[in-house]
Amino acid sequence: MENVTHTLAGLMIARSGFDRRVERAAFLVMIAANLPDIDGAPIFWPASYIEWHRGYLHSLAFAPLMALIPPLLLWAIKRQRITLWSYAACLAGVLSHVLLDWTNIYGIRMLLPFSGQWLHLDMTDLLDPWIWAILLLALAAPALARLVGSEIASSRRMKSGPQRGWAWFALIALLSYEGVRFTAHERALAEMGAHLVNGVIPKRVSVLPRGTTPMLWRGVAEGSSAEAGSFVTITPIDLNEPYDPTAGRVDYSALPVSGTNLAIEAARATHEFRIFADFNQLPFWKVTPSADGTLVELIDLRFGTPQHPGFEASTTVDALGGVHDPKVRFGR
Repeated sequence: MENVTHTLAGLMIARSGFDRRVERAAFLVMIAANLPDIDGAPIFWPASYIEWHRGYLHSLAFAPLMALIPPLLLWAIKRQRITLWSYAACLAGVLSHVLLDWTNIYGIRMLLPFSGQWLHLDMTDLLDPWIWAILLLALAAPALARLVGSEIASSRRMKSGPQRGWAWFALIALLSYEGVRFTAHERALAEMGAHLVNGVIPKRVSVLPRGTTPMLWRGVAEGSSAEAGSFVTITPIDLNEPYDPTAGRVDYSALPVSGTNLAIEAARATHEFRIFADFNQLPFWKVTPSADGTLVELIDLRFGTPQHPGFEASTTVDALGGVHDPKVRFGR
């Protein structure tokens, strides 16, 4: 998720009860909830960003070490004593970051250093407006309650407001919302898996968020046949309507079912393509003749389509097999 969500989630965790036992709990937990993202903050080249972001600092094994940093920082600045409660609050903040990132389509390598596998539940997009709405409501409601209370009893000393109750509301509502999205995602996967695609049983089906409602999804079915080769079909899914496997567009990959494509193999050998291929969970190869040779594109279908790529690696391969200007690009 993006950092506004992580920051507000950290604030709600602090307000849920840690602020009663930990001095400056909100500051500590909000820092902890954003801390894993320092692995990508100073990197401006897309290939290097993909290589390092959501790696070791996002892993479960490193979470206990990451949780030590905010209390140590506050001790260095304010000489605030490090306690078990302050450490537990920061650990909760770090783990909230890891779990929220796990739910979306980008993925996370949370099992490092034991496994570099990208794990992703594909339940939410990188920015979810409903999660924002839940967290912003819980942020604004206590301030509104204090404002109304001050109008009613301006002569009395006002208390801090029902922050703890709204924090628990936000955390429970967020968990419930994720549960609804998980259930809808599994239902959409089952609907796709029960149908033939392009006349064959698909090798793999994936379901990705589409729009702001848990009822709308984007299905990607991968398959191959001896006659047509490898293909993908991208179809809209509306859980309010019967699933129609013929509603999508079929695109054929340039990657041969058997044998090799020399331009693709030349592109694959580059550093940029190797990094992107490791990150790419829904790969689609596209080869287009050009005046300078052959344009080779490796597209990640989680973030776009073959016609309108989002994340992709691209290069031009000349007639002699030379590779020119390989790069990774973040489009949409």
